[in-house]
This record gives sequence, C-alpha cells and structure tokens, in this order.
Amino acid sequence: MPANSESKRVLEVRRLNVEIPVPTGMLRPVQDVSLHVDRGETLCVVGESGCGKSLTSLAIMDLLPTKAERTCDEMQLSGDNVFHIGERAMSDIRGDRMSMIFQEPMTSLNPAYTIGNQLAEALQRHRNVSKAQARERAIYLLEKVGITAAAGRLGQYPHQLSGGLRQRVMIAMALMCGPDLIIADEPTTALDVTIQAQILHLLADLQREFQMGMILITHDLGVVARIADRVAVMYAGQVVETGTAEQIFNDPQHPYTRGLLDCIPIPGKTKRGARLGAIPGIVPSLVGHMSGCHFASRCRQVHEACEARDIDLLPTAQPGHVCRCLLTHGSGTAVRKTEGAAS
Repeated sequence: MPANSESKRVLEVRRLNVEIPVPTGMLRPVQDVSLHVDRGETLCVVGESGCGKSLTSLAIMDLLPTKAERTCDEMQLSGDNVFHIGERAMSDIRGDRMSMIFQEPMTSLNPAYTIGNQLAEALQRHRNVSKAQARERAIYLLEKVGITAAAGRLGQYPHQLSGGLRQRVMIAMALMCGPDLIIADEPTTALDVTIQAQILHLLADLQREFQMGMILITHDLGVVARIADRVAVMYAGQVVETGTAEQIFNDPQHPYTRGLLDCIPIPGKTKRGARLGAIPGIVPSLVGHMSGCHFASRCRQVHEACEARDIDLLPTAQPGHVCRCLLTHGSGTAVRKTEGAAS
C-alpha cells in the first residue's frame, strides 16, 4: 500500500441504501452498505448473482434506474461530498474523477462512432484540450492497454474489434482523464479464459502505475485471490464481511464467507467425481422489510438471537476486519449451534 498522505482515502461510503418499487412491494437490493477505498488499493466486492454488487456500483456512480431511490449517510470522493450534488455536477465527476468499466463492452461503446471519436469525447468533455491533444492522449493510452498500431485503431468502429480489444478500449476510455477511482463491474465476464487473465493482469498493472483506487466487482474468488488488497463480501443486499484478502481467505469469520470458500474445488485435493461444496437453502426475497441476519435461514449455526434483531458490521479481533455475525462479537458461546442446521 503506497504511503501517500495526500488524499489517501479515495472513496468513503457509509450506510448506502437503494429502494425500488415493484408490483409486489418495495425491493431493497442494497441495504446499509458501507465501504471505502484508498489510493493505490484494489477492493474486490464478491458475492453470488443478485446480492447487490452491481447496484451498489451504479448507486455510487448515480446511474440507478429512474424509479430507484438511494439514501446514504456519507459518500465522499477524495474528501469531497458527491451525494445530493445535482445531476449536472455529478455528470462532471463521472468520467473525470471516477470512471466505470462495464462487463459488456459492445453495449457500452457506441456502434455509430469510431474508437477515436469516443476516446477523444471522453477527454474533451472534461478538459480544455484540442483535438490533436485528445488524439495524442488516446494513442498513448491505447498503447498502455496493450493495443498495437494504436493510431490505426482510432478510425475503426467497435464491431471491427474483438471482445478483448473492445474491453481494452473501454479501459483506455476510463483512464482518459486520470480518475481517482475506477469501478470495474465484472469486466471479464464476456471474454474467454485466456483474455480474462490478460485483462485482469492489465487492470492490476495500470492501477499500480496510475495509483488509482479500484473497486472490482466479481463472483470469481480465484480472481480475488490474485489481485485484491481488501475484500467486501455481500449477501442479500448487505456487506457481511470486509477485510484484507489474507484475512478473508485465511481466517473468514462469517458463515457465508466460509461457505463460499468451501465451494471452491482445490486442484490436487478435490477428488475427481466428488461432490462439490454447496450452501443449502435459497437466497431470501429482498422485497419488504427483513429483520435479523439475512443468512439465518441457510446458516448451520443459527440461533434465535440471530433473527431477533438487525446485526451491525462490527470489528473482529483483527485490525481492519469487520463482520456482520453474532458469533464473532463475543456471543459465540451463547448462540453457537453445531447441529440442526437450517436448510
């Protein structure tokens, strides 16, 4: 972690909530989410599909659907408030001080404009530069992201590029203004395995070189193990555990985190044909109010106290490690159950 005393904390989010009206009631896909990212740090947000990872990132960028409503106690970017600042002011920040890389580059790039036009627009929207300067910056960044013959690529359209090249263009576009923060929402989902590794390695290298904060949203714990500095684990709309990558992988405290890790097959140890790990039960509905631990219906150590009241994120014995579970907050002997798991 770089010791940069100047604006070390890039992003601070406290108690972020998102509500969306649906025919059956009020959907609450993001509940009481708190996280932070420092300069030069990679925070990986992990969890199964539907846990609220992507909506959390869209809420930070203020790109939620029209009917969605977000509330937050605090949202700061490099010390500046970026919550309730108005659409025009937020539009000036997006693409400039914080950028987002989406998981499907073909739907993020405009098929009617050349790569060069779209890269230049990203810079000229926020900086007083000439077309020649914008072109020079675009060529520089295309080369940085590993695209050869970069000048010749500027006149091409998105459909003329492979999926891997399009994603590299999206990364270059996100870097055009030198942002403090980049949010990458499963940026390798649409790519084959070989290209996935290249893109992730590229992101890690660029993040270190440009000293940005980065939030990487993924469900792949293998990716997390390779590039994360810290990890936030989400379940049913909430962050249930946050810590360094070493803490999460070597000393997971929340039963859901342990369940996720148990589901990973280990080369050389998992026998061919053996049953893979699984977490019993199903994810609860996020429509309406839910009290108590969201994981209670699937937890093997559940107790009446888990469902009696809402549980806060509280520190564990390790510095910087927090968990939303009674077992880790000094109540382990009172609530622990070793048999009779809920399923």
